[in-house]
Amino acid sequence: MSNEPILLFLHGVGDGDQDDNWKIHFAEALTRLGYPDLDTVRVIAPKYAHALKGWDDKELLPSVTIKQLGREAAKKNRRDFERRMAAIEFRLGRHDPGNGQPGGDALIGAAVGLPFFKQAHNYLRNPQIRAQVLNRILAKLPESGRLVIVGHSLGSVIAADLVRRLPVGLEVAGLVTIGSPLANGSFDVDKLRETLKEPPTNLAWWVNFWNASDPVAAHRGLSSVFPWMIDFRIDTKTVVLKAHAAVEYLNDEAVAAAIGFALFGSRSKELARIDNGVDISLDTAERLTLLALRYAYLIKLKLEGDQQDRFAGALRQVQATAVDDIRRRNASDHRGMPSAVARLAFDLSDPQATVPEPLPSSYFAKDEAVVPLTILAVENLIRPFEILIPKNKRQDAMEDLTAEMGLGSQYGADVFAAAKDAQEALSGGRGVNWVKWVALGAGAAAIVVATGGLALAAAPGLVGAAVITSALASFGPGGMIGGLLMAGTLVTAGGGGIALGLAGPGTTAETLEAVVVRQLAAEILRERQHLEPDPAVWRNLVETEIEVRREHERLDEFSDESAGSLKELKRKIDAIERALKYLRDNGLEPGVPPSTFDETD
Repeated sequence: MSNEPILLFLHGVGDGDQDDNWKIHFAEALTRLGYPDLDTVRVIAPKYAHALKGWDDKELLPSVTIKQLGREAAKKNRRDFERRMAAIEFRLGRHDPGNGQPGGDALIGAAVGLPFFKQAHNYLRNPQIRAQVLNRILAKLPESGRLVIVGHSLGSVIAADLVRRLPVGLEVAGLVTIGSPLANGSFDVDKLRETLKEPPTNLAWWVNFWNASDPVAAHRGLSSVFPWMIDFRIDTKTVVLKAHAAVEYLNDEAVAAAIGFALFGSRSKELARIDNGVDISLDTAERLTLLALRYAYLIKLKLEGDQQDRFAGALRQVQATAVDDIRRRNASDHRGMPSAVARLAFDLSDPQATVPEPLPSSYFAKDEAVVPLTILAVENLIRPFEILIPKNKRQDAMEDLTAEMGLGSQYGADVFAAAKDAQEALSGGRGVNWVKWVALGAGAAAIVVATGGLALAAAPGLVGAAVITSALASFGPGGMIGGLLMAGTLVTAGGGGIALGLAGPGTTAETLEAVVVRQLAAEILRERQHLEPDPAVWRNLVETEIEVRREHERLDEFSDESAGSLKELKRKIDAIERALKYLRDNGLEPGVPPSTFDETD
């Protein structure tokens, strides 16, 4: 198979037999983006405007060469396709399906019957003309190679109709549709929506661009019809009559970037940003990210089969996103990219790109590792993806991690033993549900919102208030980095802010239990590792209990006994009491210096 890229441009109504004006504008956009000259690409732009007007000799419709798969094979193909689509979205920006234009469908449906759209009507309604057009295009194509298809307007309909009829030796490296009416029911030629319920196996990815003022696109993309592909909005800010033109789309840099990537891969100036970094010390977010990625990598090694494949795919995206988030944050702060982080960068949009392995971490002393490892043991490291990993796999990976860190594998075993003891202490003999304790992220964010940031201001531990506030602004609480920082901060936080947040109605009892069990687990881990206890844990729990009881007394005065809010508060009190009892029973209650008492008391 030749590696020379082939660009197949399928024109729409009215722009088929014109000159190569589209090619000039597209070549200019490629040059602006730093891609190679379009002259290095074999361009095929079949002229079929005449064939759309009528047919001469009767022709058979080309056969479907890309067959539908069985259920399991189709699931695997869909998963692989979605991984590639996620990588493309990472490269091009956020998916934007649009919300449609009132009356847009009716307008486009009616327009198909007008004389100007006669060619489109013929393709949709006349099987002989459709067969003639498809055969004419196929006659121009080689039997093998890397093909990139760009379909404009009616050409996008033809492209969708053609893709399953291509020679089996042709690999469709990318399909880019522009100004497409495929979301309109009138263009469902030969039940395309049904036949393309799943992505064809010869198609690497498909993206669609719709121009905000294009009446044919009707202010929406195609993913409402083909949910496995993604849409992007552009706004050329041209008058309505020009907004649908192919040259308007092809001169847009977002469109050119998609086609350019399909043809050439990564741009040289993109790769230049993936450098060796600089020799500077790591900050909290960077240290925690490296530790989390290494732990996730070790978990992946413990998995097998389909679960390992899915976890690896999720981790691939998480690593690329985390490194890119740090790069953007550091650029904004005029901070260099530490070499330990820079070496993990790779081109996510290239499915063949090798993912650099996170190296063993040695950035934490024994006492400093308590909170980060306690958090890692129970947090979802591949958020927003969710894959249930058996506890024994996570523990084995944790033991490997702590051994690498020079802390010894027993440290890793103690992390999980401490978590188990803490969970059992709070469960009150009801049994331990490991999964229950794995989701703190959303609840942690709710605490910060509920306190207007007071919870952060009260955080003296893993990171300070200014650091976590800045980190959340850069990373957000929903991703891996922001989620870990938030969880770690709440475990170490104390004072009125965190107590008010946990007591308030915006925080569920389940979230309070998740915070308390992590605080308790960290203290148990210190005891198991013969480290100095943290007296702030006891103080935090007492302060939180006081605030929760105050809230309970305030509501209990007038509320029904069966009120849900009172039940939630009672559950919170019960969790805190159990944690304090465990600390007291196991000699972890801090001693009270005599000087704190007045002799007259």
